[in-house]
Amino acid sequence: MGRSESRTLNARCNCGQVQMRAVGRPIVATACYCESCRKAGELFEALPGAGPALNSDGSTDFVLFRKDRIDCTLGADQLREHRLTPTSKTRRVVATCCNTPMFLEFTGGHWLTLYRQRLDPRDRPPVQMRVMTRDRQAGVTVADGQPSYAGHSGKFMLKLMGAWAAMAFRTPRIDYVKGALDGHGT
Repeated sequence: MGRSESRTLNARCNCGQVQMRAVGRPIVATACYCESCRKAGELFEALPGAGPALNSDGSTDFVLFRKDRIDCTLGADQLREHRLTPTSKTRRVVATCCNTPMFLEFTGGHWLTLYRQRLDPRDRPPVQMRVMTRDRQAGVTVADGQPSYAGHSGKFMLKLMGAWAAMAFRTPRIDYVKGALDGHGT
């Protein structure tokens, strides 16, 4: 493995009872403005003792990793899922010990989307692009020159496809999340 391939990034919940490890270079780091991420962020921020999940502009920062390069190293028994609707293919996973959103997973996908603020600040990759800006809240402008896309850009999709090809088109299962977030569906 090259130097960037052997890099390990550690993520943890606010209280430290849940820890995850990602090995290698992330697929991409994004700020998502979609209505679903905003709705979930607002729900998670309202949980007892929870910290912020959303940026001041209503976006959520994520870092995407190949599923075969990320795992839960501590506290998997604290992880619970939440789906915005019972049929949603996207599940967001919260550490119930301190109500910290940890990651989201498109259940048929080959990547895991880690909440960027879960990574140690010194190790957080910078956001590379904004996606789903067509859903941003009224009055929010994005004018700092960073690439911004109304939906998911071709570049974003190519990064996902490249990662999947590197995985020999496998789709690993994330099977360590057991159960739903109390009172919040699935």
